Amino acid sequence: MITERARTAHHSSADGLARRALGVLADAEGTAPVAAAHLAEAADRSEGDLAVALGAVRMLGADVLAPCLLAGHAAPPDEVTAVGLALAALPPADPPPPAPPEGSEQAWVRAWLDWGLVTALSRTGAECTAKAPLPPGPPLCDDDADHGHPPTTHAHPREGWLPWSERMGQLSSLALPGLDSAVHDAARAGVLGLARGATRAMLRRDFPTAGRIARWLAWLGAEGAVLPLDLVPLTARLGLLGGGERLALDVAIARRLLDLEHE
Repeated sequence: MITERARTAHHSSADGLARRALGVLADAEGTAPVAAAHLAEAADRSEGDLAVALGAVRMLGADVLAPCLLAGHAAPPDEVTAVGLALAALPPADPPPPAPPEGSEQAWVRAWLDWGLVTALSRTGAECTAKAPLPPGPPLCDDDADHGHPPTTHAHPREGWLPWSERMGQLSSLALPGLDSAVHDAARAGVLGLARGATRAMLRRDFPTAGRIARWLAWLGAEGAVLPLDLVPLTARLGLLGGGERLALDVAIARRLLDLEHE
């Protein structure tokens, strides 16, 4: 059982890792290692800190490689090794769990984050020996339902935009160039649901959720999708709120996807 102290340590390490990724992303070259530097620093402290840092890499998923993917650079060799260590510490589930509502949402989200991390590594040109099976796709967004899981008789279950958009927010590290999957197809088919989710989160002052959903909208905008809200003021506002390292990273990635970093 994970104690509150352990949970706090993992989140603190993940925040530090996000801060490091944000710094590399802001650098003009964007080639410095993120995961490798984080693990090396933790290893200098203790084995326990290293174990926590390995878990932090898994928590951030593909975002540890966001600077490489956004800049189009190959991952440094030590970065490939570091990601491999994080994946080997607790191998991804095989076979992956079923999608919610049939399966555990937490396990299913974890499977997708692992898939994103492994796939992102391969997209940087690295030879990745780690495996993360492709999980089943998510339910699709039902724009006509406010909440819950509307009954369905077809092969692709649907759910209301509110729980759907919040779950997509948990998968925001997949909203990066070079990644494509059933989750991305669901985002393409649920633009309105994502816009509603981001707007609701802003109104409720749930800025981390708003930032995560905005990532998906930015990814869609970079693909050329017509968006029902203006991300320029939204991301600018989120960037001023000081909602933590992971929100700052989400905003920076969203603005980079839309080529807004100089505005």
